[in-house]
Amino acid sequence: MTATIVYEGNLRCVATHLQSGTAIETDAPTDNRGKGERFSPTDLVCTALGTCMITTMAMKATDMGIELKDTGISVKKHMLSDPRRIGQIDIVVNFPSSLDLAENDKTILQRVGDHCPVIKSLHPDIVLNIEYHW
Repeated sequence: MTATIVYEGNLRCVATHLQSGTAIETDAPTDNRGKGERFSPTDLVCTALGTCMITTMAMKATDMGIELKDTGISVKKHMLSDPRRIGQIDIVVNFPSSLDLAENDKTILQRVGDHCPVIKSLHPDIVLNIEYHW
C-alpha cells in the first residue's frame, strides 16, 4: 500500500504516505464547490507531472555528471467541463542560467523529461504543452 486517505468533510481529504508518514491535504477547487485552500486532486496530477519530469531528468543528469539544482518548473492546468476533466497541462522548465550544456546533453535530458512515468500514465486526450528554457 502507498497511502491512506481520510475524508475530513467539507470537500477536504488528508492523504498520508505510509513509508514516510508525510501528509498532503486536498480541497475541492473554488470553481467546483470547494474553498481552494489546498491543492485539488487535479492540481496534484499536474504537479506530479512536473515533479516526475524533473526527478527523472535529475537522475539521468546525475549519471551524466550534471547538477540540475535550482531548476524551476511552472505548471498550469486547464480544465474541461463536459465531462469535467483535465484538458491541457502547460509545463515550463527553467534551467539555471549558470547551466552550460552541450546541445546533445540538452536533447538527452529533454527526451527523459518527455518520457517520464507520469507522462506515460496520462490519458492521451490531455494536451501537453512542454517548454524547456535553457
